[in-house]
Amino acid sequence: VQLQASGGGLVQAGGSLRLSCAASGRTFSSYSMAWFRQAPGKEREFVAQVTWRGNVAYVVDSVKGRFTISGDNAKNTVYLQMNSLKPEDTAVYYCADRKIGAVKYDYWGQGTLVTVSS
Repeated sequence: VQLQASGGGLVQAGGSLRLSCAASGRTFSSYSMAWFRQAPGKEREFVAQVTWRGNVAYVVDSVKGRFTISGDNAKNTVYLQMNSLKPEDTAVYYCADRKIGAVKYDYWGQGTLVTVSS
């Protein structure tokens, strides 16, 4: 599978961005897709995921109320709407795919850079 993330860029604090990730060439049934991020000098961290069965969305507490994940399994696409952005949201954002039966995310996109200026 190839995951193509897009939508990153430079935005002022308080602004919004919408990230998109499209999966192609998938040869398995996906259980969920997620967004992770890695800030400069920090480890990659989980941000949000959508589980296709029941279309259940989950975001971590640090972005709850500001970020919304959504997706369309039929279109193999997941989105991350980011509002009220803060400088600490600056990071490379990666989308990931997990197949049914897997315990972790094994498929990753190339990342898209989000920079939030103060």
